[in-house]
Amino acid sequence: MLYPQRLGQFTREHADTVAALLCGLLLFLGWFALHLGWLGFAFLLLPAAYVIGGYESAREGLTTLFKEKELDVDLLMIVAAIGAASLGLWRREYHLIIDGAILILIFAISGALEGYAMQRTERSIRSLMSLTPDTARVLLQGREEEIPISQLKVGDEIVVKPGELIPTDGIILSGYSTLNQAAITGESLPVEKTVGAEVFAGTLNGYGALQIKVHKPAQSSLIQRVIRLVEQAQTEAPPSQEFIDRFEKGYAKIIVVAGILLATLPPFLWGWDWETTIYRALTFLVVASPCALMAAIMPTLLSGIANGARQGILFKNGAQLEKIGKVRAIAFDKTGTLTTGQLQVFQVVSVSEYTQVDVLKAAASVESSSEHPIGKAIVQAASDLNWVAAIEVQAIPGQGIVGIAQEQQIIVGNAVFVQQYVTNLPEELREIAQSWEQEGKTVVWVARGVEVMSVIAIADQVRSQAAATITRLKKLGVEQIVMLTGDNQETAHSVAKAVGIDRVYAQLLPEDKLDVIRRLQQQYQTVAMVGDGINDAPALAQASVGIAMGISGSDVALETADIVLMADKLEKIAVAIYLGRRSQLIVKQNIVVALGFILLLLVGNFLGNINLPIGVIGHEGSTVLVTLSGLRLLK
Repeated sequence: MLYPQRLGQFTREHADTVAALLCGLLLFLGWFALHLGWLGFAFLLLPAAYVIGGYESAREGLTTLFKEKELDVDLLMIVAAIGAASLGLWRREYHLIIDGAILILIFAISGALEGYAMQRTERSIRSLMSLTPDTARVLLQGREEEIPISQLKVGDEIVVKPGELIPTDGIILSGYSTLNQAAITGESLPVEKTVGAEVFAGTLNGYGALQIKVHKPAQSSLIQRVIRLVEQAQTEAPPSQEFIDRFEKGYAKIIVVAGILLATLPPFLWGWDWETTIYRALTFLVVASPCALMAAIMPTLLSGIANGARQGILFKNGAQLEKIGKVRAIAFDKTGTLTTGQLQVFQVVSVSEYTQVDVLKAAASVESSSEHPIGKAIVQAASDLNWVAAIEVQAIPGQGIVGIAQEQQIIVGNAVFVQQYVTNLPEELREIAQSWEQEGKTVVWVARGVEVMSVIAIADQVRSQAAATITRLKKLGVEQIVMLTGDNQETAHSVAKAVGIDRVYAQLLPEDKLDVIRRLQQQYQTVAMVGDGINDAPALAQASVGIAMGISGSDVALETADIVLMADKLEKIAVAIYLGRRSQLIVKQNIVVALGFILLLLVGNFLGNINLPIGVIGHEGSTVLVTLSGLRLLK
């Protein structure tokens, strides 16, 4: 019983191939029967070859004709094959029936090959969908129970053992491990994760067991959003493909009219006999069909989308892959894009009797009671030091914080706040603080009792790959790179100088960023915007190509953007531009090859140098060649 089931499954999965094989077998037997003079047997086998090999094309062609009132290439192939068979019966030249059957056979083989070629692209994209398990191990009243992913709720606690896939996005409650995030973010090296870190569905757990709290619905996980966007990208046709589709509909009508004229006029104009005339008209129907032209674009763009997904670049549709290759100007948001968006201690300068360790321990003792980002940055910098949390802590919003540590009062805050507690601010520290402020850094003063200990510079850290990315984009020929930010001029110019951007727009509101993008579009036409926050959403929507940071980006930015960098790696922008330009080059090459083959076959047909089977081989061969050419972007 097992073999019929397997045979049935194979037949369903490879229906086009099975049909082509049966068509070929029946064609061979029919030809052999004709060769032996067994006409009755041949007239049984050859129609069966026509039906089995041409059924799918006839069905699709007739469906398009009756439902959409349009002619397509499939129907033209069937008409040409049946026309050749009819001519053979009429003239009793039965080799023409064989020619028509060969046409159908080659068309069936071509369809099967194209199907396999496209399946390769689809498999690369569908591999995303197999990245998450179907069930999750949930802790219920102290016991582990496996439930479907769809039943997970926000707040559920799940257990992931070593070597298992993370079932949904969540926050680590306990445990320490390394996670392989390559499938989601494109990062090649495993990432260390511990308590408080966010983990993503579809990433592979390493050596440690993890207890994770679900903090968003399973359907809102990063991988599920990626899957939905990729599915959408597969169904949306880019402008170039829409143009080709419209062209094909008009072109098919021209072919039919030209075919009718070629089947009727040559005997009167050039004295051709009717057999030659009709045969050449049928061959014209085959070789003039734009199959290769139709295959010139989408296989290439889908391959580019699949390649990008593997590298952590999510193109929401093929149109954006086309556009990114034409970008002439790029605007970057600052915070969270060129910078990490996380404040860090940049530098500590203390008076002579105190060390940097003394300063950080004192500051962290009071800031450990604060939820302010500056306080968190100081505590993070002192995380490896031994300090005791202060008591009687009082925070003054916008000014500073004060508390008692080791029986001494510790004051941390701005200069005006600290001056209320100390005798004076040392002049050398004033000068250093002033220079930091001019560079756009936040200055924090630290005092113990009535004496100033130190000044600390707090700054948003520039992404390590930002400068190299800007350099790479300039080498790629991007004409204008600008930075947009709501921050002050000093901070903006400091970051711009660090990464190599010359043109800066600071102190912008969301609508101001939108105006800058519009002005850039007037000058450079195709403009990309890279951002991560809600305030970037209008500019991302206005830009020709909106690029969002996948991890740090807000939901609004992710939904608005056209391209998402899954690992927040800025260097992937250059990769995206390369993929876009490469895809456009391949599309142009494919169109030249497709049109060249059509022209060559048409000339050969009118000169009488090709017959119907050779015309079919040239036509279908060019289609397969163009499809395989498009798959080069998978590498």
